[in-house]
Amino acid sequence: MDLNYKIFIPVCLLAYILGSIATAVWAGKLFHGIDIREHGSGNAGATNTIRVLGWATGIPVLLIDIGKGWLAASLPFLLHLAPPGSAELINMQIITGIIAITGHVFPVFAGFKGGKGVASTFGVLLSLTPLVTLLCMAVFLAVLLMTGYVSISSISAGIAFPVISLLFFKSPSLTFMVFSIIIALALIITHKKNISRLLKGEENRFMWKKRDSG
Repeated sequence: MDLNYKIFIPVCLLAYILGSIATAVWAGKLFHGIDIREHGSGNAGATNTIRVLGWATGIPVLLIDIGKGWLAASLPFLLHLAPPGSAELINMQIITGIIAITGHVFPVFAGFKGGKGVASTFGVLLSLTPLVTLLCMAVFLAVLLMTGYVSISSISAGIAFPVISLLFFKSPSLTFMVFSIIIALALIITHKKNISRLLKGEENRFMWKKRDSG
């Protein structure tokens, strides 16, 4: 097991590099010649990419951001760093997942100015507990359909995660339970500007229609 911990250090570095893949920033500059952080909400995430650049650019950004979070959190499992299903493995996955999310929010490849990390967090949670995550995704979609606000939907799904986890599913890792609560709090904190705009009636609703090519 000592060897696994020695391997775990470069694995954490790899997780940060994966998180730092600035998908929205690179897609905006490569395909549209703009910095997505200077348009719309200023957020380097999938929602702002869809709003500013359209679905054709935004959906790949969304899928890649989810994928990098999933892969980062799956590294300890894929590399067999601890027994499957053990608290030790779950703890390692949580650490690499948090590091990847940190990389998304503070990407080394984009001047440490990234997005809120919602899609990457979804990928991390999908790796850790697929069923709970899919249930939270259902909460997200339901709230989005009812309100039209991605921010409220993200916060609602975040709050649902620890509630569903604690009430209906048991994990061998106490760290996971703490992590689930931290995720909910982090989503509220990272959306504080959105909450402020909501209170002022200035928050933009999500537009389902296809963006005009012109």
